[in-house]
Amino acid sequence: MRAKWKIALEEKLWLRIIAIAVVMIGGWTLYVSAAYAAAAAFYRMAGFRPSGYLNVVLTSLLGLGLVLLTAFIFGRLSRPKQEAFWNKITQALERIARGDFNVSLEGSREMGPLGPFVDSINTMAQNLKQMEELRQEFISNVSHEFQSPLTSISGFAQALRSDRLTAEEKNHYLSVIEMECKRLSRLSDNLLKLTSLDSEYHPFEPRSYRLDAQLRQVALALEPQWLARSLEMEIDVPAIVIEADEELLSQVWFNLLHNAVKFTTAGGTVKASAETSDDGAGVTVFIEDTGIGIAEADRERIFERFYKADKARSRAAGGSGLGLSIVHAIVEKHRGSIRVESEPGQGTRFAVTLPLKARTERPDESGQARGEEDRRVR
Repeated sequence: MRAKWKIALEEKLWLRIIAIAVVMIGGWTLYVSAAYAAAAAFYRMAGFRPSGYLNVVLTSLLGLGLVLLTAFIFGRLSRPKQEAFWNKITQALERIARGDFNVSLEGSREMGPLGPFVDSINTMAQNLKQMEELRQEFISNVSHEFQSPLTSISGFAQALRSDRLTAEEKNHYLSVIEMECKRLSRLSDNLLKLTSLDSEYHPFEPRSYRLDAQLRQVALALEPQWLARSLEMEIDVPAIVIEADEELLSQVWFNLLHNAVKFTTAGGTVKASAETSDDGAGVTVFIEDTGIGIAEADRERIFERFYKADKARSRAAGGSGLGLSIVHAIVEKHRGSIRVESEPGQGTRFAVTLPLKARTERPDESGQARGEEDRRVR
């Protein structure tokens, strides 16, 4: 297919070259003929005939004059159209510079060689418009996420001024205020982390470490949550050594496992497993659960900032919609990829694929401690 396309392109190119050559030869022949005819008429009117060499020189100068005259006439005729075109381009660029991205230049097909230039301006305006819409949406989401806990804190702080509250009610209100303050702190930390990850200056310090041990440590850190919900936590990961930023990847596994625990109903199962690629160059970690699942429309947007598939449930659980955005940013920083498979009511499965620069099968130096961890996790 590619060879046929290349042959077709070469054939079109040769056809264009031949057509241009025919037009140039035909045009030059026409101008030379017109020049000879005009020179002959001039000689008859003047009543003399110059020598051969002088005749050729005068005829050539007359032909050149005809060419310049024709170019001048065409230039004058096309000048208003060209000025209108460049004025339109200038006005469009000025609107873009002022922040107005609702620009759409028409007639690119009639512009000939300038058509791609017009299309590039339209594409630039469309991309800038989308970025502006995302920026406005981001600001709106940040304002909303900060406003909700602030409103709650303000309301309960005013309620605490009442002398009619019992000690139990006061403690409850203080607990809510403390919870909302922690929520604001997490939101602020996540925003700062995302901003740092988006920049080129975020510390990235890869080193070799045991990936399987890291997953077990994260699972144990979440033990109070999955035990409180009577969940079964399974970590089925072979001995794998990966070269990556340990702190950043720990955040990935924590966010994914925490979400799995949060959205799995009591008595369900959360499982982490991993497998290396056939060529030994990469590893894929699977985080799956038997929870509520994700609808197809939501799966396409779950990595967007502040997007919540189940807004009411996420707010009740204290989620801000930034966890998966952070996961996606960290995975991309490691030049990896993440995908999700899910159906409502059937659970969710995240697959994180990362490059693997080192892999060993050496026994764990802390075998006894690892055995104790395995018994607790299983």
